[in-house]
Amino acid sequence: MKKTLKIVLIIVGVLIVIVLVVPFLIPVNQFRPTIEEKASAVLGRKVQLGNLSLSLLSGAVSAESLSIGDDPKFSSAPFLTAKSLNVGVEIMPLIFSKTLNVTGVTIASPQVTLLHNAAGVWNYSSLGGAAAKSEAKKAPAEKSAGMGNAADIPIKQLTLSDGSIILGSTSSQKRSTYDHVNITASDVSITSKFPVTVTADLPSGGKFNLDGTLGPVDQTDTSLTPLDAKLNVSSLNLASTGFVDPSMGLGGIVDLEGTLASQGGEAQTKGTLKLSKALLVAGGSAAGVPVTVNFNTKYNLRKNAGVLEPSTLNIGSAAAHLNGTYETAGEATVVNLKLNAKDMPAKDLQAFLPALGVNVPKGASLQAGTLNADLNIAGPTTKLVTSGTVGLFNGVLAGFDLGSKMSSVASLAGIKSGKDLNIEKITSNLRVAPTGIQAQNFLAVLPTLGNLTGAGTVDSKNTLDFKMLATLTKEATSSATSSAGGGLGGLLGAVTGGGGSACSEGLKVPFQIQGTTAEPKFIPDVGGLAKDLFQSQLGCLGGRSSSSTGKTAAVRSRRAGYAHASFQAGR
Repeated sequence: MKKTLKIVLIIVGVLIVIVLVVPFLIPVNQFRPTIEEKASAVLGRKVQLGNLSLSLLSGAVSAESLSIGDDPKFSSAPFLTAKSLNVGVEIMPLIFSKTLNVTGVTIASPQVTLLHNAAGVWNYSSLGGAAAKSEAKKAPAEKSAGMGNAADIPIKQLTLSDGSIILGSTSSQKRSTYDHVNITASDVSITSKFPVTVTADLPSGGKFNLDGTLGPVDQTDTSLTPLDAKLNVSSLNLASTGFVDPSMGLGGIVDLEGTLASQGGEAQTKGTLKLSKALLVAGGSAAGVPVTVNFNTKYNLRKNAGVLEPSTLNIGSAAAHLNGTYETAGEATVVNLKLNAKDMPAKDLQAFLPALGVNVPKGASLQAGTLNADLNIAGPTTKLVTSGTVGLFNGVLAGFDLGSKMSSVASLAGIKSGKDLNIEKITSNLRVAPTGIQAQNFLAVLPTLGNLTGAGTVDSKNTLDFKMLATLTKEATSSATSSAGGGLGGLLGAVTGGGGSACSEGLKVPFQIQGTTAEPKFIPDVGGLAKDLFQSQLGCLGGRSSSSTGKTAAVRSRRAGYAHASFQAGR
């Protein structure tokens, strides 16, 4: 028994010595040129390895470093660098016949640089294509016999762990970096389909996950390689991606779930995208409600252009329809989209308005009404411009007494609009850019007041600058003239014979709106008031019945002169 135990211990000791000593006896570095040559042939790029070492325990050949060259049309710097490379091998064939059979490849901490040129072609497009083309030309008998280059040999497991991807364009020095990238693939072959999983940390804490199948590698352009996968993106901060310009006030958090299918140079993506905390203009603030888009896109990989099929955009229960085209060949993606909305509940949209740099007045809220919009969204994603028409109909702005707010305009003092503002309609032509909002052909029809018309801007600091004209109803005109007393009341009485406005549409009062959307300030346009008042009211007098006697006309003329003098003195 003791003898048997002694023999076992000796055998174990010998095995330990073999495990420890044999790796130093096998000149594994002699395989480095072969590995470099075969890898270079497969990838179509120059591959360089550091010193190789062999571990019998792990059954792997390790390289101290790895470098894969870039396409010289894009860069002279490496396409990929890594701290180390482990190649799993079958030990017995390696020891006894010096045959290298690869079971797995692990690349540790790789750094990959992905670049596209002005035409939208990527630097990985030529990666592995030559080997795939060569393998495809081989006869079936040659393939089954294992003849030819390294492309014949599938890799049972390929892993890229804790890497980083640098994304950019050859026309710009701006780069975006994505860290903690992990790629796992099994039964990898450039001539067949194989499963692949990709995970990555996105800037500012987001996550990326892709799980599907890839291959076979396209013979002419690797970027056209078929892919069928599920895609998940969570908490992607747009301001840190490089796709938008945060200095222009653009941003938001994106969550996306969808499917990606690429075949024959066309990729189709379907799914749901949610944009939270949206920012669309400089000076705006994050939207309080998310935008959800159920989308369907088709993208031509050769032309770097795509089509957004009719998709649905939702803000709360408010729905709009979105479709258009986009191009990605340049430094920034350029879009041309159409948004059409009808009867969107205004109440649901209020929390989204801050993203546009618009806030309802303090203490007020949209309690009723519907919104219609016909908009075009165009330009690079870094500087989107939205233009078109919008309209609010049958709305109620609760908690906003427009009459009291406009009391600073003396000619509008005394107008009673109530604590809630009823809106028959508000329409305007809008242009929304990152720098602010321009409104043209603004029209507000307010039953208790009249019509407000004009134009103006809301800048990146949320500052209002509008020039407006109020055309009052008869009731509002009477209220204004009676409350104005000897000032405007006496003037209007002199001009109109004591009966208020002579025109059926009522008094016209020019004014300005300044301040902010949250705290608008109504300021009288005194010069415009005097000019418009005498032109419109005296014009109305001229249109009265010709049966008026000369005496009456003379009296009214004297009254008008007196009123004019009184008005000038009052100024």
